[in-house]
Amino acid sequence: MAQTLPTRTIRSINYGTRAKIGMMFPSANFVAEPQMNAMLPAGISLHATRLHLDNDNFMSMLDRTEEAAGLLADAEVDVIAFHCTGVTMYDLSVVDEVKRRIASVTPTKTVVTADAVVEALQRFHATRIVLVTPYLQDTNEREKAFLAHHGVTVLADRGLQLTSAAAFGAVTPQQWYEHVLALRRPDADAYFLSCTAIKSSEAIDALEAELGKPVISSNQVVLWAALRAAGITEPIAGFGSLLSS
Repeated sequence: MAQTLPTRTIRSINYGTRAKIGMMFPSANFVAEPQMNAMLPAGISLHATRLHLDNDNFMSMLDRTEEAAGLLADAEVDVIAFHCTGVTMYDLSVVDEVKRRIASVTPTKTVVTADAVVEALQRFHATRIVLVTPYLQDTNEREKAFLAHHGVTVLADRGLQLTSAAAFGAVTPQQWYEHVLALRRPDADAYFLSCTAIKSSEAIDALEAELGKPVISSNQVVLWAALRAAGITEPIAGFGSLLSS
């Protein structure tokens, strides 16, 4: 007679019994997965793949979108997120191209970073914001132009002029907290920490408490959008009002 496995010896494993989120992001990114897994509600699992991003040719990240989407569809994920802020805000054509490429492979619901940012700002009725990034100024200017097209004015911005995921990830949550506070604007509706590869999520709650305004980050907004697409709307504490309300 077979013995029953003692439950006290089994470590709980999250297999995504409620929903599975598939995500593709730049290959050098080592920050997004730990952040997403820290934010995920019970029963929601993350399944990631990577796309090569050439800093000299942002659009190269799109080259194998169909292949990545197909691989995620093989895992029967409920939502696929194409997750890179700089690429999806590079120009106004990128979001539609990403959606078209993924739809050519799978009917799975799709989330794109640039769309998620706009939707989050609309959620807060935020039309005047402060933008803080690790990027070169050229990338900041492209993001400002993208946001302006969607009716969002960037009142002040700061790019740290960094050029690699390793450098992005070396900036601490404390430093992001200080960079945002240095650009405090009483006329800002919200603050946006842009980039999937920065350790900003830990600073969001403290920033909101200090500023009295919503603070969003790239990883936070994409998780929020992906969860909503999967029908998950429960509040998540510790990572800002977007997820907790």
